[in-house]
Amino acid sequence: MVFAIVPGMGRVGPGRMRAKRVDANHGEIKRAFERMGCDVIDLSRVGGSVPDLLVRVRALNRWMLVEIKTAKGRLKPGQVAFAERWPVEVVRSVDDAIAAVLA
Repeated sequence: MVFAIVPGMGRVGPGRMRAKRVDANHGEIKRAFERMGCDVIDLSRVGGSVPDLLVRVRALNRWMLVEIKTAKGRLKPGQVAFAERWPVEVVRSVDDAIAAVLA
């Protein structure tokens, strides 16, 4: 049997993975990126503090990792550590998604 240590989840293996909860605004923000002509890969089920979305702005051929949070949502320690190694856009609303694409 294969087991792994996943940050924030402890020891996981066959039958032990838990589905990650997504924020209430996840679908709305994902659709906003898609309506702006972006390619979107939903990474929300990966876990291990990996951001929620991988987004490619087609017109600029620019890639970004996106962590979706609610207006009052806070990054967990593992997410902060991930963002210290990789550039991550924290998006809380459709307006934030638009700003991230235009940045």
